[in-house]
Amino acid sequence: MVDINFTQLGLELGSGAIIGGIIGFAAKKVAKIVAIIVGLELALFKFLESRQIITVDWGALTGGMLGATEAAATGAPPDWVMTILSTLSISAGFTGGFLLGFKKG
Repeated sequence: MVDINFTQLGLELGSGAIIGGIIGFAAKKVAKIVAIIVGLELALFKFLESRQIITVDWGALTGGMLGATEAAATGAPPDWVMTILSTLSISAGFTGGFLLGFKKG
């Protein structure tokens, strides 16, 4: 018989949800700032290239991004799956809270 402490399970789920919500909210704010900085940087590169101050190899720039995406997609799953399964109650709360905080942020 499995002895489940529902009080402890609820505390872990709730605390994970609260922490996830806070981190999700902050992550969206940081992602917006990073997107603005990258966009401004690319616009600056294009402007400087149009003035013939610098030369940008756009093919190499996008090729590096595509190579990183392909390498991530073909990798084997890591060995930490059992660790995630053992912390499922906190992870589920964190994930729900993160998604809610990211949506509201």
